[in-house]
Amino acid sequence: FQNLISNSLKFCKSDVPPEIHIEAKEIWREEELFKVSLIFRDNGIGFDPKHTPHIFDLFQRLNGRRYEGAGIGLAVCKQIAQRHQGNISAFSQPDEGAAFIITLPVRQDDHYQSV
Repeated sequence: FQNLISNSLKFCKSDVPPEIHIEAKEIWREEELFKVSLIFRDNGIGFDPKHTPHIFDLFQRLNGRRYEGAGIGLAVCKQIAQRHQGNISAFSQPDEGAAFIITLPVRQDDHYQSV
């Protein structure tokens, strides 16, 4: 999910040092199957919530030509999450940063130790 970190750095505010917080949480468990959430938060320029329904669409660019890019980074993140039977969601307000939450199922086996 390097695209999330890359976007946080690309869409940072010019007058504030960029901050990126990454957190992992177990959100559900049943025997050896559980779900985890990976939460990426930044203090960047954010985006208007009206764009949320289409932010993961291929070639979607919210800022036109102001920033470089083809508009595929978040679409790639969505594809990765879905290929692992998970999902990704986005939350933001203009000038208040953005948060992206990836939820993935995980099966505990002999190679995994709970933290």
